[in-house]
Amino acid sequence: MAFEFPIRVYWEDTDAGGIVFYANYLKFFERARTEWLRSLGVQQQSLRDTTGGMFVVAETRVRYLRPARLDDLLVVNASLQDSGRASLTIAQQVFLEPAQAGGQRQLLSEGTILISWVEASTLRPVRIPAAILEVLKP
Repeated sequence: MAFEFPIRVYWEDTDAGGIVFYANYLKFFERARTEWLRSLGVQQQSLRDTTGGMFVVAETRVRYLRPARLDDLLVVNASLQDSGRASLTIAQQVFLEPAQAGGQRQLLSEGTILISWVEASTLRPVRIPAAILEVLKP
């Protein structure tokens, strides 16, 4: 089951036409991923302080299907698609809230984000701590 995070579209998220600027979907994805991890007890600053490691985005793939607009209420989800020894692939989607979409969620954007675990001081990939992987298992 995917973690869900609500986001309201503000002026700062849009271009001159009142449509969400394409790069801001990556910010929405980031917020949802961070809150998903936090909901599982994985707080990134604390991890860096205690383990010396951190997650970094290594690759993104985003598909845009419909525009989000000023004042829209969105639901952004995040779910673990795959895990390796030093990376996680997170599937993410942005939906228009059903109340604004005629009672049904409309898919606006979807993507996958590859995050790698690195040693914070060198940014070299290292194994994800077992305690983190254990928390992420369904």
